[in-house]
Amino acid sequence: MSLTRRSLLALTGAGAVGGLLAGCAGNLPKINTSAASFGRNGSGQVEVWCRAATQTGIQVIVDNFHRSQDRIRVRVTAVPDAQFVTKLATAIRGGRVPDLVDFDDINSMPFIYRGAFANLTDPISKLPNSQDLSPGHLNLATVKGRTYAMPFLADNSVLFCNTELFEKAGLDVDESTKSLETLLEAARKISKLGNGIYGWSYPGNSEGALGFTVQPHIWAANTDLIKGDLGAQSGNVAGNGAVRATLEFVHSLWAEKLVPPLSYADDASHWGSDYLAGKIGIFPASYGAVVPAASKDMIAKTTIRLIPGPTGGRRFFDGGDNLCMLNGAPNASAAWEFLAFCVTPSQQQHLPEGGYAPIRSDAATPAFRKQFPLAVPTLDNIKLGYAPKTLAYNLIYNQSDGPWLAMFRRAAFQGQVEAAMEEAQKGYDRIFAEAQA
Repeated sequence: MSLTRRSLLALTGAGAVGGLLAGCAGNLPKINTSAASFGRNGSGQVEVWCRAATQTGIQVIVDNFHRSQDRIRVRVTAVPDAQFVTKLATAIRGGRVPDLVDFDDINSMPFIYRGAFANLTDPISKLPNSQDLSPGHLNLATVKGRTYAMPFLADNSVLFCNTELFEKAGLDVDESTKSLETLLEAARKISKLGNGIYGWSYPGNSEGALGFTVQPHIWAANTDLIKGDLGAQSGNVAGNGAVRATLEFVHSLWAEKLVPPLSYADDASHWGSDYLAGKIGIFPASYGAVVPAASKDMIAKTTIRLIPGPTGGRRFFDGGDNLCMLNGAPNASAAWEFLAFCVTPSQQQHLPEGGYAPIRSDAATPAFRKQFPLAVPTLDNIKLGYAPKTLAYNLIYNQSDGPWLAMFRRAAFQGQVEAAMEEAQKGYDRIFAEAQA
């Protein structure tokens, strides 16, 4: 969710994708990924489009791939995040596609649903230790038992906790992060420390960041704001107890002044700066929003916990990127060789250097744990990652006029929780009716 969720861009919605493709994806030649020769002894050039946010990370792996063999060359083209969906849809319509795209995982499904990506089920199943791949990322790429993308990098939401502030407030991190009630009490005690210190921080005017960090509270209660099968979905907001409890929690944070005043208008342009300054006790965010810019002192007093539900449980947002192979890819077999190289544990272990986490649990070797301790909790709990599989994510969660942000702001800042939920239910249902038409 991004830049992932960090730049929080409102990309083209599912309905617009369908209009741009207009059936053209089905005309792309299917790639036979089950052929005995597929992915063996490839040669020539592989064209990869990546989001501008991930260019540095993928280029490191490209350079390593070039050093490992001399048959295949990979050319990476960076595409601005806000242009990616439209550019890819236009390429598909024109029948001139790259071999691979490094694509935000929540944006993959509209293209999968319309037949743009190759079926990678068979080659993925043959990868060594494929059972260690992130199930949440794979779920976002799977329809009717077939998988159409490979998880590549993870951008997960977790709770960053300032242990120094916890100690000053007389709090235990584990006991304080078990539920919304314990989180609220911890935020109260940390805020009482004064000197510009607050218990919590959220960017209250950033739809993408809020979707990334608030939804896991709801998922931890084993429910979602969306119900139904892909293509026949509707909202699950009105009457949802976990949604109500979560919105009451974020309202209490605001009403009791447990978040900075800037939270009301923050569009994520200030996201993380207050935590990095040592002024926030609990900060829901991603690895890349905190760790790369943190001082050694801040890292030393930071610990991570997964996001709890209203009365327990824990989840995190499985954001990040998939590598997707286009049907009609000019050099598909060589592209698979590169793709398989990208997800080897040795290459995945470099991802935290660029602000991302690996998408396979076996990357967490003893050496990795020592070098990147704050990237380990999600790997050790990889089955707790989740993101909703839907055709309408961007229209609901990444648009400034979407129902998600409107619900959050009305509930958090006005305290009108029930009315906000009822209004959001109508908005969700309207968007699904349009996106699934």
